[in-house]
Amino acid sequence: MPSQPPSLMEMIRQLIAIPSVSSVNPMLDQGNRAVVERLAEWLQGLGFACELQGIPGAPDKANLIATLGRGEGGLVLAGHTDTVPYDETGWASDPFRLDERDGRLYGLGTSDMKSFMALVVEAVRDMDASRLQRPLVVLATADEESGMTGAKALVDAERRLGRHAVIGEPTGLRPVHTHKGVMMESIRLQGRSGHSSDPTLGVSALEGMVRVLNDLVAWRQQLQSKHVDPRFDVPVPTMNLGHIHGGDNPNRICAHCELQIDVRPMPGMSLEELRGVLRQRLERTLIETGLELEFTPLFPGLPPMETPASAAIVQAAEQLTGSESRAVAFGTEGPFLRQLGMDVVVLGPGDIDQAHQPDEFLAVDRLQPTVDLLRRMVQRFCLEPGGGA
Repeated sequence: MPSQPPSLMEMIRQLIAIPSVSSVNPMLDQGNRAVVERLAEWLQGLGFACELQGIPGAPDKANLIATLGRGEGGLVLAGHTDTVPYDETGWASDPFRLDERDGRLYGLGTSDMKSFMALVVEAVRDMDASRLQRPLVVLATADEESGMTGAKALVDAERRLGRHAVIGEPTGLRPVHTHKGVMMESIRLQGRSGHSSDPTLGVSALEGMVRVLNDLVAWRQQLQSKHVDPRFDVPVPTMNLGHIHGGDNPNRICAHCELQIDVRPMPGMSLEELRGVLRQRLERTLIETGLELEFTPLFPGLPPMETPASAAIVQAAEQLTGSESRAVAFGTEGPFLRQLGMDVVVLGPGDIDQAHQPDEFLAVDRLQPTVDLLRRMVQRFCLEPGGGA
């Protein structure tokens, strides 16, 4: 039989204690089913209808879609249930044990973002379903940190969840309505090895990569002169030349070289178009070199997101927090919820500076303001006539 959820602090403690690391490294990757099953148990105790949506190819991973009420529109309170990997040596306490000290809650996922899911449950604890004018949906996803497979499963299934969405990523309780995208690509060159004493014996992939690097820097300058948005702290798209490896010995002509880049496009820039231009430029740069060029996306990519500042959910977030909505460089599941017809605001109690860090923490004084804020959001979009319009 479903039972009432425990206290807020106990919910946070239990969620932190369940490992749910997601990683592109199969040796580190874990499932999240135990987390969403625990959330489902609590929400069923509050009268929510709960569905676990499986993730194709990952039987130990799932999304939770918990619904209270019926009808169209309504509000979605969303967050991911996975965490990044961790380095135990960097922690002053056990990452999977909630530790409260100096007004802070320490633990893996406290800021990013298991605590938010517990705060959502706390905020809806006393919700009377008979008063709802529009449905309330709690969405808990899988794999945000490594591939967005949970959010993509929702899009692939064309799940219509609501009209307005709050994603509780760490924003310091300041609303965010737009963010950059993420594109990570591997560029590989295949040449031919030979004795270093005679350059005609081989084709140097490393020297070819010098051409690639020069062209990428020139392209970055062109992109940054064309795309400028002062809403962002870094008001231009960025391209980081993050990893390079080639060759095996100084007396051998380098036959293989790989470069990995990270591109952060602005709203209005298409990942597909960027990949097309990248291929065209480098094929032209390497013409007649004898080198083979190979591109591999390191992950499918995250589009930029922008919800109009005039959207009801953005306006409500600004009014309830007293802060103007802003733009950030980090990515969220927002673009996928936008594809499903939702206006999205990113708004959570953690701080992005704490995300992905040893000794990750959430300030205790953020807990009650978040609960109060979520209750007011539910009041406006699910209980009041007009649904926040």
